[in-house]
Amino acid sequence: MGRAKIPRKSTNIDMTAMCDVAFLLLSFFILATKQKPPEAVAVATPNSVSSVAVPENSLLITLTKEGKCFLMLGEDTKKKQIIESVNSYNQLGLSDPQITRLASMPVLGMPLGQIKGLLDLGEEIPPSRMPGIPIGDSTNELTDWIRGINIAYTGIPLKELEDKILLKGDQQALYPTFKNIKQALKKNNIFKFRIVTNGEIAPVGSELYNNNKLGVTATGEKKK
Repeated sequence: MGRAKIPRKSTNIDMTAMCDVAFLLLSFFILATKQKPPEAVAVATPNSVSSVAVPENSLLITLTKEGKCFLMLGEDTKKKQIIESVNSYNQLGLSDPQITRLASMPVLGMPLGQIKGLLDLGEEIPPSRMPGIPIGDSTNELTDWIRGINIAYTGIPLKELEDKILLKGDQQALYPTFKNIKQALKKNNIFKFRIVTNGEIAPVGSELYNNNKLGVTATGEKKK
């Protein structure tokens, strides 16, 4: 009995629809991805083996090697409420348009007494031309900014606020200026903050290296 012959069919597959979907997804991710903005104030941070990611809604205090202090309030923070609180408490006399303009600036780095005059000039001031927030022993205006942050975030747990506060200091900055930043936080009952460093791999064979391999955090708990 003869074997029935199975007719051969074409193995060509039309990939047009799949390519269209792939390019649509690629276009979506390119347009929807939030790019990291360039660093407004460049500092050379020390190295560490910490691998904790920096939250986007952080409140970043930057200290340069010259001792200049800058405050950067993220886009997802209560930036306008903080500025309104500082304006009211220190009687700066800023108008609503001036507060809005100040809130649009990525970096705050000027004495409180100069803010209104600089805003009246109507020109953009790059961080390189800012004198920095005074953090001297006699005049520490960072205390006023931290007070404004405390007021704006009234009602949230202290631990949550402390996790938002980051300090990014140049490795050549002198300790007295760093100590003045700690004093500004301490006067506002904030005793914990996180320091931004350059991440590096833990030395092979160290306790941290072994914990990372086992999935154990620094507190001895298993990573989820």
